[in-house]
Amino acid sequence: MEEIMAFLKENPTFYFATVEGYKPRVRPFGFAMEYKGRLYFAIGKHKAAYKQILDNTNIEICTANDRGEWLRIQGTVDFDNTEAAKKRAFEVMPQLEDIYNPESGLELGMVYMDRMSAKLFSMSGVVRDLDTY
Repeated sequence: MEEIMAFLKENPTFYFATVEGYKPRVRPFGFAMEYKGRLYFAIGKHKAAYKQILDNTNIEICTANDRGEWLRIQGTVDFDNTEAAKKRAFEVMPQLEDIYNPESGLELGMVYMDRMSAKLFSMSGVVRDLDTY
């Protein structure tokens, strides 16, 4: 998990793919955190991505660096909408609280990888397993 988080911090924009019906949907994301030994994402409950994972928990994320390496994580997510998880997200990225608060009426949803395969790829064709659970 340490290497995954380091790669995501080094490359903070990653692409989060969900499924809507039979069609893939991909969008840029910028928030990931380790919490309780799991990889967590924060998603506005009003967003299409959140609604899509309510219907189908399969996701994949991908990001790349300028050295020709890319990280691909695939698996399924589960939901953790506890106040503790949200509080931790606000500590990691305080600007989230500017968006998701009682005044805005927007609610933050927290999801974590409950089944995951993380691989690091390189342009030379080397693939390295980073984590699987």
